[in-house]
Amino acid sequence: MLPVVVVHGGAGQVPRERAEKSTSGVCSAARAGYVVLRGGGSSVDAVVEAVTQLENDPSFNAGCGSVLNVKGEVEMDAIVMDGETLGSGAVSAVRNIANPIQLARLVMDKTSHACLTAEGASQFARSLCVPEVPQGSLITEYSRTRWEKNLAPDANPVECQMGKMGTVGAVAVDSKGNVACATSTGGMLNKMEGRVGDTPCIGCGGYADNRMGAVSTTGHGEAIMKVTLARLILFHMEQGLSAEAASDLGLAYMKSRVSGQGGVVTVDPQGHWAACFSSLQMAWAAAQKDTLHYGLYTGEHITESIDDPR
Repeated sequence: MLPVVVVHGGAGQVPRERAEKSTSGVCSAARAGYVVLRGGGSSVDAVVEAVTQLENDPSFNAGCGSVLNVKGEVEMDAIVMDGETLGSGAVSAVRNIANPIQLARLVMDKTSHACLTAEGASQFARSLCVPEVPQGSLITEYSRTRWEKNLAPDANPVECQMGKMGTVGAVAVDSKGNVACATSTGGMLNKMEGRVGDTPCIGCGGYADNRMGAVSTTGHGEAIMKVTLARLILFHMEQGLSAEAASDLGLAYMKSRVSGQGGVVTVDPQGHWAACFSSLQMAWAAAQKDTLHYGLYTGEHITESIDDPR
């Protein structure tokens, strides 16, 4: 069953013309993470590599595809967690960083803190010579168009949310049975400046513990925070539920209690995994036993050899 990596490209509504790109993107990220694991790398190495791939893909709301805040600027959040040690690193409201997930790992590895935010995170990045990138390099034409459309006085909130590609993330178990999670996002479309969502919050945007498993979440950030979705799912797994059953139960509770929709990828230390969502769609992919699994719609599950080019 080991190793395994599972990734998601965000829960939401994906326009037909962007469906192929989102599916291709998560498959590429899963392959990249699996290469790390197959080469003997750790679960932390694998999830960071997979999420880095997604941050570098402009099809997703993370890194260079991030949505814009109300001022038309990019502010990003990310988290990584090591299930062996419960070590965690996160950054919030960071700007001018191409790969927030890599900065989050540096917070975990190089500091005694769990989260750095805004200018403090930027100062930390500079102290380690992490290169800054121009704000414009993180803004796609698609993101700018949606931002402008949402600013219009007659904007339809439902239409403005269509095409939303959400938070990205990954979970993995390595050959030693250690689990890890990583999650990264550009946040909410046209959010207030300084808004921080669920992603960098331990137990909300992600959680990893070798005793139970690992979860990476996506969806309505404020709803996810209210129910601490990642930790809630692992609590159910601790009580004996499978990864899939625990994920479905956590998502159902969030929907019934706070009317929130979302999705998760979940894995247990034995390598059983799940990709579950209550939204219309969620691009996901998993790599295990040299087989690639992926889907976008409810009930869709396609498999192929991990070494087949897409």
